[in-house]
Amino acid sequence: MKILALDTSSIVASVAVMDEEKLIGEHIINHEKTHSQKLMPMIEDLLNSCELTMADIGLVAVAEGPGSFTGLRIGVATAKGLAHAANIPVVGVSTLDALAFNLPFCEGLICPILDARRNQVYTGVYKWEAGDFHGIEAPMAITLDELIEKLLARPERVVFVGDGIEKHADALTKSLGNRAVFSPNTVKMPRASSVAQLALQKAAEGKVESFYALTPNYLRKSEAERQYEEKMKRCDLDGCDKG
Repeated sequence: MKILALDTSSIVASVAVMDEEKLIGEHIINHEKTHSQKLMPMIEDLLNSCELTMADIGLVAVAEGPGSFTGLRIGVATAKGLAHAANIPVVGVSTLDALAFNLPFCEGLICPILDARRNQVYTGVYKWEAGDFHGIEAPMAITLDELIEKLLARPERVVFVGDGIEKHADALTKSLGNRAVFSPNTVKMPRASSVAQLALQKAAEGKVESFYALTPNYLRKSEAERQYEEKMKRCDLDGCDKG
């Protein structure tokens, strides 16, 4: 079965086609064009380059979050539309799981970090043990200090991956010393091939779903949702018109 995988959870846009035997093709663009401009042309170009059409695809996989709210909406909506048109199932894969999976058979802990703003990071903690990939800490949105506290409680070295490295490298090195290791640029960014590999595993376990059920996993509410809730709370206190 061939899988078409998408990742638009950050500024990076990545598209891959994979089956059980090999990675057939992958396109990655780390540039400022919006995902709405570049995603569909990337998909079309990749399929053409691999001499495939959507009729050859048996499953669509997508990074479901966390990450950029706009990017996730574009990626998930595109995955749903493609799956609907081709009448095939979809698989959502955690952005953080896929980032950590960029480092196969890595020794020590793997810690993906995405900048979540508001003094928080999206993160999780992972480890390879006896050839198996395990989640130690589930995806979460926490402060960097809270993450450092969790990591200091364990003895292993920590390999960091993700776009949050640049902003937080100094603080992580100061707290963890030589236990903090930072991944090279080739694996630091999201890769649709990692989304595809994890999706293959989920599909083998029967963990696929209809495009109707697929939704982004933001991990926390958007700024607009928070502002609306704060407005409603003030209205409850002040008795203002909620219309």
